[in-house]
Amino acid sequence: MSKGNPPASAAADYADPRLYVQAVEKAFRVLEVFGTLQRPLSLAEIAEASGMDKSGAQRMCYTLRRLGYLALDEHGRGHVPGLRLMDRSYDFLRMHPLVQRATSPLMDLRRTTQERVDLSLPDDLSIIYAVRLQSKRETFAATLVGRRLPAFASSGGRAMLAYRSDEEVESILGRSDRRAMTPKTVVDLPGLRAKVTEARALGYALAIEEWFLGEIVLAAAVTDGGGRPVAAIHIAASLSEWEVEAFRKRMAPLAMEAARALSG
Repeated sequence: MSKGNPPASAAADYADPRLYVQAVEKAFRVLEVFGTLQRPLSLAEIAEASGMDKSGAQRMCYTLRRLGYLALDEHGRGHVPGLRLMDRSYDFLRMHPLVQRATSPLMDLRRTTQERVDLSLPDDLSIIYAVRLQSKRETFAATLVGRRLPAFASSGGRAMLAYRSDEEVESILGRSDRRAMTPKTVVDLPGLRAKVTEARALGYALAIEEWFLGEIVLAAAVTDGGGRPVAAIHIAASLSEWEVEAFRKRMAPLAMEAARALSG
């Protein structure tokens, strides 16, 4: 699993033992080790990271290779994710109704802003990027869908937290691994509560250099018919090209208008 915490929906603590298949869990534990160890891995490394013995890891890796969900690195350095995983990502994206509806409006927003535009989805303590429309300058990681960020440290996460109850906010903040990504990441509970309160008042959240130095990101939440947050629209830019207040004044109305159009 990538940085942050695994989704609550996958937690074995809440599984019905009559229905829960532990072999399936083990297979996904093998696949998830590449979220934190992002390089070709040996059997021994996979076994240690997944909490399995080497014999079990060997059988699991062999099976996943046969199915196409793992592959051997072309340079012989170990195992890497297989191409079949791309098929499952494609299935998720094409079958998600909000992603389908959002793509065209997000492309319009990208043309208007000339900056990076993203759509993220909530997953308990994290957000996951489902659409990423890059601008003229991006890091490699900032162009990829599927990236997971902690909700507390992202503008999209805070924008969605603003639509949750105080009890839910406290639960998410309290369970989060609140490590700083940069010297400017807000990690203390009073500071984070203030950020959520600010997002509730403004209708959007702003993160300044909290994930990457030199980056500013503004986000507005998309809600369902009951007012629950189901996604966030992000607009990201460089502080070398924007003053904070100018960015806020220009991008906040655009992000909120796009979020309202997709809500409900």
